[in-house]
Amino acid sequence: MIKNIIAIILFFSVSLYCGEIEKYKNVNLKQLFDELNQRIEKVPEVKRLNESDLKNDPRYFLKLKDVDKKARTKLLELGFDIMEIKDGYITGLIPSDLIGNISEKEYSIIEKKSIYQWSSENKDFPAADSAYHNYKETYDVLKDIASNNSNMVSLFSIGKSYEGRDIWCLRINTTEKGTTPSKKPGALLVGNHHSREHLSNEMVLLFAVYLLENKNDTEIKKYIDNLDIYIIPMLNPDGVEYDIATGSYRYWRKNTNKFSGTKVIGTDLNRNYDFRWCKEGASTSQSADTYCGPNVFSEPESQRLRDFMSSNKNIKTALTYHSYASLVLYPWGGLDEQVSDEKDRNAFIKHAGEMAKILGYEAEQSSDLYVATGDMADWAYDKLKVFAWTIELEGNGFYPGSDIISKAFEKNKKAGLYLLSITDNPYK
Repeated sequence: MIKNIIAIILFFSVSLYCGEIEKYKNVNLKQLFDELNQRIEKVPEVKRLNESDLKNDPRYFLKLKDVDKKARTKLLELGFDIMEIKDGYITGLIPSDLIGNISEKEYSIIEKKSIYQWSSENKDFPAADSAYHNYKETYDVLKDIASNNSNMVSLFSIGKSYEGRDIWCLRINTTEKGTTPSKKPGALLVGNHHSREHLSNEMVLLFAVYLLENKNDTEIKKYIDNLDIYIIPMLNPDGVEYDIATGSYRYWRKNTNKFSGTKVIGTDLNRNYDFRWCKEGASTSQSADTYCGPNVFSEPESQRLRDFMSSNKNIKTALTYHSYASLVLYPWGGLDEQVSDEKDRNAFIKHAGEMAKILGYEAEQSSDLYVATGDMADWAYDKLKVFAWTIELEGNGFYPGSDIISKAFEKNKKAGLYLLSITDNPYK
């Protein structure tokens, strides 16, 4: 009897395991979008953010009267994580131990709520995150398209995250494989610097599927044959998994680095790069969502991207995806002045404008919003002369629901193709 039970358990275990392996066999965009719609239909009810995690979360939601760029930059330094800048007001999150920094003499507070109270009333919360790809599902898609296109695709890890997860990179190159250097001009697309910006992972992951599904299209074949294309959908896998671990979103932005002697965790990866590190627009408080880290490149994830880009000197262009503001941003973000090289500045402005037209977004210099130092795009241009733009995706919140994925991708795939079209010569 016991042997029979064990056999049954083993049978179902193997069946489930095999089903998981087969899930993304010969994956294509139609399959992914069909799966997305099925997941939405299967969600029985909206799961609100009313779990104990958020009851005990020390952050507060603040709505402030809008101020100028200089005052917004100071807010970031005070530990205020700006989420939205609208006509007349700003919203964001701040830890309770830093809320005293927000002087009502300087900033008019319109609304103040605990993150638990605010999130429970949040009308924009989606039915579930299951329509998006978590860490394992992202890897499974990458692995499938790599195995089915082995003549032109390599999949490798650029290194480990803080918790030991691989940071996966898909490379499309018809002549070189793995980490072998290439003389072809390189383009890089990166998603999920920030954990809660799950839409950024989808845009980068789906772009990889799209390119390989259409590899025989005349335009795309030209890019595949002549470029070295690197795709890193999820730079911050620990933070992504932490954000969705309870089944209720945590509004988590940082990684999950645990600092000794404290319960506080996480560094803002996009304040951790070596461009005017931890100056304007970054916080030195560990509890702040905009914490710059104990030192420049202190985090494994930013270190790995630094090392990867530095060792691939053929990379000429890059897109780093964030959400949400419907913007195409260009350097400088951490300096309140223009790029000094006129030729480079004109290239940044021209191509940002062209991508913005494609997307229906606005193009502007990153520091026009506020000054924020330690930014990846700034560092890439300053240290490596990579033309790097930031795309702030569309949406009405960090969790805009599942319907937005296909709509946003239809536009963003065209912007991605535009980047590829200028990679061989960003000055053209």
